[in-house]
Amino acid sequence: MSFLSFFRQKKSAPVAKERLHLLLAHERISTGRSELIGRMRQDIVAVIAHHVGIEKEEVKVKINRRESVFTLKIDMEVS
Repeated sequence: MSFLSFFRQKKSAPVAKERLHLLLAHERISTGRSELIGRMRQDIVAVIAHHVGIEKEEVKVKINRRESVFTLKIDMEVS
């Protein structure tokens, strides 16, 4: 990398591509979130119910986001 290449502007195509990736990722998170939680809840409840007794209606699933970390919280009573 030469000294003069440091001051060159980036090509617009890679910048636009990166922005599009970020936009699509953000949209997937915000719009598909409730659908994703529903599918995850069904899968998790089915797997747990296969091994132990649970009240399926009492299972609560929450997804939280802090900075770049997502947390999944599941509250249920196991009998």
